[in-house]
Amino acid sequence: MVIAGSGHRPQKLGGYDNKAFKKLIQIAETWLEENKPTQVISGMALGWDLTLAQATINKNIPLVCAIPCIGQSKMWSKKDQNLYLEILAKANKIVHVSDKPYNTKCMQKRNEWMVDNSDVILAMWDGTMGGTFNCLEYAKNKQKTIINLYDIWKHTK
Repeated sequence: MVIAGSGHRPQKLGGYDNKAFKKLIQIAETWLEENKPTQVISGMALGWDLTLAQATINKNIPLVCAIPCIGQSKMWSKKDQNLYLEILAKANKIVHVSDKPYNTKCMQKRNEWMVDNSDVILAMWDGTMGGTFNCLEYAKNKQKTIINLYDIWKHTK
């Protein structure tokens, strides 16, 4: 089973502090332990994507990093850029979905690539509109299984 993660940025998941990150890692690790996917695809965005990627590395599951555009992390804090580079260094495979700088379509193109190359979408989604919603709509149209862990997150805050 190949899973791809799609979820919110830190603003909707407790902020940028280590406390929220550690709780999200624990949720991801528990799910990974219980379900034993053969591979995980991360879109490498701040928030759920990087959390899931780190949990995947922690559990020694093969990780594919789907990079949406050139310079994805260039506007991030130094701490977040360092985490991004550490995860990329430990990935089993890196896929550059686009060789262009950020544009309005690159994130959805990355999401579609992840959905097309996975069996299950592991979401951290609160039901609001945005990039995660768009990714999950695409996944529904492709008849992919979607598992949303947001209720678990909501009850651990």
